[in-house]
Parts: sequence; C-alpha cells; structure tokens
Amino acid sequence: MSASRKWIEADAYVFDIDGTLLHAYGGAHYNSFHFALEKHFGLTCKIDGVPLHGNTDTGILRAVLAREGVAAEQFDLKREAVFTEMCDEVEKNRDQVRSELCPGITQLLAELKRRGKLLGLATGNLERIGWIKVESAGVRGYFTFGAFSDGHENRTEIFRDAMDRARKQIGSSASVCFVGDTVHDVTAAKALNAPVIAVATGIFTVEQLTDLRPDVCVSSCEDLLAHIPNATA
Repeated sequence: MSASRKWIEADAYVFDIDGTLLHAYGGAHYNSFHFALEKHFGLTCKIDGVPLHGNTDTGILRAVLAREGVAAEQFDLKREAVFTEMCDEVEKNRDQVRSELCPGITQLLAELKRRGKLLGLATGNLERIGWIKVESAGVRGYFTFGAFSDGHENRTEIFRDAMDRARKQIGSSASVCFVGDTVHDVTAAKALNAPVIAVATGIFTVEQLTDLRPDVCVSSCEDLLAHIPNATA
C-alpha cells in the first residue's frame, strides 16, 4: 500500500476519532475526567499538562493520578467505577457535545461504504463516550464495530483489538488499514505490520507524520478522494 492509488485495496478501514474523524467541542468529555477524579479520589486538579493527543482515557487517568501521588493500585481498584462515572457524566451532558467532522470525512466514508468496505473505530476514548461523539457528528451508521480504551491502556493493543474484530467479521487474512492523525496512530499500526494512512487534521504536521513513513500521508481526507479511481463521492 505504498503507492497512493493502492490504499483503497484494503478490506477494512479503521478510524481514530478525535482529530481524524472529528473535533469535539463543548467540554463534556474533558469535564468528565475532573468529575470522576474528584468523586473517587478527592482531587480537584485538572488534566491539563498530561499529553492528550494520541493518548487513551485510561492512560490520561493513570498519568494524572501518578502526578498527584495516588498509588496505581488505588486506580486499579476503582477503575470500572471511574469509567462508569465518566461515561454517565458525558451521557448526562450529551447535548453539550458538538462534533465537527474533519474535511472530506463524509464523502470518504460514503465512498468506502459504496465499495463494500468494512468500517470501524479504534480510539483512546471510552466506548460510550466515543460512540456519543460519533453519533453527534451524524456518522454512526457507517461503523460496524469499535475498539476502545475500556479494556486497554496501550494504543497498539486497541488497534490489535480492532484488527481482530474486523477479521472475525470478514476473514482471518483480511487487510485492515488504519487511519489516524497522530504519530501514536502510525507507530501502533506499524507495530502490527498494518497499513496506515496519516492525516494532518490534528496537532501533527504532514512533515512530522511523514517522518514516520506511513503508507500514505495527506493533509486531510479530502486529498484521499483524489486518489480513488472512479470515486463517486
């Protein structure tokens, strides 16, 4: 899949959410961290200062707790309750979630669906939060499955989960291509020897992403459409 025209030949396409599919606004997800941290650990700190882009919700929580001197074992004991609290909080405030699709996403998803490709998600979001963002953006119907951070702290393991889910549906030898906007997406896909498309719609530039040698690197998904033979989207 090194040639730009060949990326369309995969059987399944798995998208990161934040910065790749969409940009979410309104603060519901951000604030859910603070609500859970205060309720379960008595912390009134912010998650600011912890790397967010390309991280996972689980990884963010663990990093904040470590910074605040909370033992890892305490998080492990309360992990499921914390996740439930965050998801409930976003659900309660879902009317505040505003998701703006990145350029070319609607057309690209429609074209991939037209070609019979299986579409999924692989994201550092918790599952319920990730689906709320995608539903808010109006593209939930395109996706058959998702892999989230509820059970994984490491992005590579999330991607592995997504690959396994795709191959269970369409065959063990299916080609699964990942689409992401961070260096972490590229390295996770490469760790699985999977093709990866890097899109510079997040905080990383085309130059930064290209340095990691993804199979394709574009400024946005709009550019991908120009490389699809006979595209109708």
